[in-house]
Amino acid sequence: MPELVARGRLDEGVANRLADLILAAVHREYPSHVTHLLASDADARPPRELTPAFYGSFDWHSAVHGHWALARLIHALPDASCAARARAGLEQSLTSANIVREVAYMSAPHRAGFERPYGLAWLLQLCAELREWNDPDAARWQVALEPLEGVCVEHLRAWLPKITWPIRTGLHGQSAFSLSLALDWARAASNGSFAALARERALTWHSGDVDAPIAYEPSGHDFLSPALGEADLMRRVLDREELALWLGRFLPRLGDEASRRWLAPVASPDRADGHLAHLDGLNLSRAWMLDGLAGALPAEDARAELLRDAARAHGEAGLAAVTGEHYAGAHWLGTFAVYYLTRRGAPRGES
Repeated sequence: MPELVARGRLDEGVANRLADLILAAVHREYPSHVTHLLASDADARPPRELTPAFYGSFDWHSAVHGHWALARLIHALPDASCAARARAGLEQSLTSANIVREVAYMSAPHRAGFERPYGLAWLLQLCAELREWNDPDAARWQVALEPLEGVCVEHLRAWLPKITWPIRTGLHGQSAFSLSLALDWARAASNGSFAALARERALTWHSGDVDAPIAYEPSGHDFLSPALGEADLMRRVLDREELALWLGRFLPRLGDEASRRWLAPVASPDRADGHLAHLDGLNLSRAWMLDGLAGALPAEDARAELLRDAARAHGEAGLAAVTGEHYAGAHWLGTFAVYYLTRRGAPRGES
């Protein structure tokens, strides 16, 4: 998909290529990595029977955010030629009958930790997209999803107060990234109590953080930056002046040689390896987090230009990897490209 690098923006050609990449995965059942706790022999069933809405794309969370990406593409470019194919893909999955079975699966007592927090947060992001999209199909799909949306909210609501310390990983368990997605959902859904909980958790976990250990990033399998994920969350709960002060404590030497090395894009040594392919996604997630952080700082803040330059470099490197050549990356990198190119989660007034 080389034209993504040249364009660096979402137009119909890029949207069509990304939609094709995502549609090739969302209903592809195998290979499948199922994180599935069996309570009896009866639980040993194929993915399409366990979770009939989100069984493709190698794993549940990738199927969920693949569906989000399809909705996002149609929402952004409703007249693109891919829109009909994307709508058909969503229509196939987001039926009331399928969601009833998803709810039954997730509501089993021994599955309270299923896809927590990453997959649950992406499900809420899908619901947020549908809620914000003035479209009759989106409204119908959102109604179908509401029972599953409710289960995800309650699982996160029960879990978040128990987490004394944040989970500072570059993988699915990272608490900051998932809390960012969940907070965006809470604001879209006008769920004030959950938004208050998310804000309290963010401030409790991170308001006192200083001197982030950026020399330890990235780890070899990261697709999220622990430091930038935290900053991306905090810019959602602090005003511009508060964020500027907090960032000065958290990244006190932003712009020196060490931070410039940290802000350089990374390269995957083997894109056919599912774990090493994560590094291509790291470039894209860093790109949108750097861009979001720059946009949240005061206009006169000199650090914003540094962050935007780093965001562009990471975006170019990340988009260059969205080729579809290896399913290890093809089943999920399209989502990250859509999130970056559409500036989802950008500071209010900038998206």
